Amino acid sequence: MNATSAKVIAAPEAARRLLQDPALCRVLSVLDTDGEEARLVGGALRNALLGREVVECDIATTATPQIIMARAGAAGLRPIPTGLEHGTVTLLANGKSFEATSLREDIETDGRHAKVRFSRDFAGDARRRDFTINAFSMTRDGALYDYVGSMEDLDARRVRFIGDPAARIREDYLRILRFFRFAADYGEGPLDAAALHAALAEHDGLFRLSRERTRNEILKLLVARRAGEVTRIFCETGFFGQIVGIAPNSPRFENLLRYGREDPPDAILRLAALCLNLVEDAQRLRDDLRLSNQQHRRLECAAQALLPLHGLDEPPAPQQLLRLLFRYGREAACDAMALAQAETAPRFFAKWRDAIVFLREAEEPKLPFSGADVMARGITEGRAVGAALEELRRRWIDAGFPKDPRQLSALLEAAVLPQNRE
Repeated sequence: MNATSAKVIAAPEAARRLLQDPALCRVLSVLDTDGEEARLVGGALRNALLGREVVECDIATTATPQIIMARAGAAGLRPIPTGLEHGTVTLLANGKSFEATSLREDIETDGRHAKVRFSRDFAGDARRRDFTINAFSMTRDGALYDYVGSMEDLDARRVRFIGDPAARIREDYLRILRFFRFAADYGEGPLDAAALHAALAEHDGLFRLSRERTRNEILKLLVARRAGEVTRIFCETGFFGQIVGIAPNSPRFENLLRYGREDPPDAILRLAALCLNLVEDAQRLRDDLRLSNQQHRRLECAAQALLPLHGLDEPPAPQQLLRLLFRYGREAACDAMALAQAETAPRFFAKWRDAIVFLREAEEPKLPFSGADVMARGITEGRAVGAALEELRRRWIDAGFPKDPRQLSALLEAAVLPQNRE
């Protein structure tokens, strides 16, 4: 298709249904009038045409940010100047938010950011986007514009860059990661050869990205529809190793995806399956991907709980599972068991799955003693109380976490006796 022309069709019903939203129609009516034009663009149309959930609707308009702000305020919408230098205003209508962005063209890029100037050219705006499947636009009367072969690629489930892939990547190196993520989420069949070649040639640009932006794309890739297949390519071509200094464990990752029971897909558990082998790996991942404290702690606990499970073909017996649950907590124990299951041969997977179900449903053991119980037996010195509690904890675990009061009393007496003798 000629890049300056457009294929204009009546939008399919799946896309037209977006125009039934009163809030969206209100925003479009404010911007699409008095010499200005506004269209629905991008991911909302892509997802609607694929029958997928539409999370947010973005609007492109010939109006400048100042005109957007003025019109929205006059119409009773609440405008928020989200990114005026790039032409973006967030509009609140009927309790929903919409990003309205002035048409623009890049006049300078550095691989991370772009300087833009505003335009009135929808074709040019489409050409500056990353992938063809993201370049649709639709008017409020349901005319769907396709400037770059978007529909053909969407029908073929083909993820490819608009124009020269290397040039697109050099505008923003995050597009390397987005290419893999979109291929995993929306693509079918082999990855686009030209795009992959350009990504490999421009891979050093990844070092220019913030770790936060990199992390967000990696975690989205790991939960994408074709995460197993595309992540394997991502690792084999060296991109993962460039970002994270840990050798990936692709077989364990793919086993987790194939045989695990995630609902919904769990990005942090999948990250652990891909590259968590030692406790110190959790800190490395935190540093390389700028993980949150909560994410780091989860990985660290999973790695600790995994240590006694390495090398097992069959899962531990129920009593050992309760020990795991008591020591590490439910989340870490279940994470570690899922990782250990993915390390074993397929013939053992069913047994591990049953063991994980047991862990999820079992009552978490809680130590039924406190320092007050020890002190009531005549031990008052701080270190002696602590020693007695530790001995009591060990005996209670070895006894299989009993609840019977007589057993508990006997354990308490046995634990404090050595301290009383001292």
